[in-house]
Amino acid sequence: MRVVYICADRGIPVFGSKGASVHVQEIIRAFRRRGDEVDLIAARLGGDPPPDLADLRVKRLKGSRSADGITRGKLAPGEIDAVLEKALPKADRGWSLVYERHALWSSAGMRFARQHDIPGVLEVNAPLVREQARHRRLENPAYAQRLAAESLRAATLRVAVSSGVAAAHDEYGLGLDDFLVCPNGVNPNRFPERAPGAPRTDFTIGFLGTLKPWHGLPVLIEAFALLAPENPNLRLLIAGDGPMREEMEQQLQAVGLSDRSRFLGALHPAAVPEALGRMDVGVAPYDEADGHYFSPLKIFEYMAASKPVVASSVGQIPQLITEGEEGLLVEAGDVTGLAEALRKLSSSPEIASRMGEAGRRRVLAHHTWDAVLDRVLAALPQETRSSCSHGGNAAAAGAGRHGRR
Repeated sequence: MRVVYICADRGIPVFGSKGASVHVQEIIRAFRRRGDEVDLIAARLGGDPPPDLADLRVKRLKGSRSADGITRGKLAPGEIDAVLEKALPKADRGWSLVYERHALWSSAGMRFARQHDIPGVLEVNAPLVREQARHRRLENPAYAQRLAAESLRAATLRVAVSSGVAAAHDEYGLGLDDFLVCPNGVNPNRFPERAPGAPRTDFTIGFLGTLKPWHGLPVLIEAFALLAPENPNLRLLIAGDGPMREEMEQQLQAVGLSDRSRFLGALHPAAVPEALGRMDVGVAPYDEADGHYFSPLKIFEYMAASKPVVASSVGQIPQLITEGEEGLLVEAGDVTGLAEALRKLSSSPEIASRMGEAGRRRVLAHHTWDAVLDRVLAALPQETRSSCSHGGNAAAAGAGRHGRR
């Protein structure tokens, strides 16, 4: 079938290194592995596509022209929807499915699908209007709310990455039963199984992600500081960058552990497997129990790389990690509990290895991007599912309620 993937989010460089960028690319790859033709329409590219997506048909949404006739590179919030609405008919190649990553200021994708009797899948990764108002600056709340409501109503199928994301849309009159809840995934081919090498003397605690306050990084450093005096072979490896880096470096210097820590900075997705290969355990040390509605890509990537996971028991994480199987769970913000979990794994390489292997088996069985896309397409109403399979257009009936899977 012919698919158009829409990402009208100005904050996501679709060919960049952010987790959201990886998400966009991997869903496109999953469609293409099915043999589908995919067109991409995006507000921001962030560079050249990776080699395997070099032949992808790409349309970048551009801003309006200034008085001197020069096109502005960045779309203003108020023009995103209008520009997308004009671009879709011009780019249409007889699409049989519209797949859109839900974005602020955008409803044209789902409206286009409804108007042209094409099934429209709206992938919802966060309560965007609420998140923008709480953490950033929301320029026109009423307009943002209206466009979000239009997009949600027009979608044939709404896909939420967690039950928390689905529940956060109650202000639109939607509940859990109005979404397919489908966690994120991973491409295990990026993390091939490696033959056992020589035993390593050091034990490296690793973190992958953006260095932002809600990731609980001060808790991780405190736990590391508790363990370091008793184990001279313990190391800390941080793969990522962000606003907390300077604070973390100062915290490590204050406890005399700078020489046993390393920051790799922001990594291109192609460099992530090598970084994870240098870790012995992957950590997700969130410090607060509330507000965790996301589906953390780092958890899936740790497991795909055969790393045991130590994570705070918040949000979706207890559904992904079975205590004592793929890793260990601790209470959010519990420095002592985090240190004890890391102590257990650093002193028991056999246990750590067993958990890492169990994690890889779990993602291979349940959490590949191919499996994610299969669940999404299987949840479409029968008549639209049939049209997607055969590449034709059919009426996108049943746009209302869809049960959880």
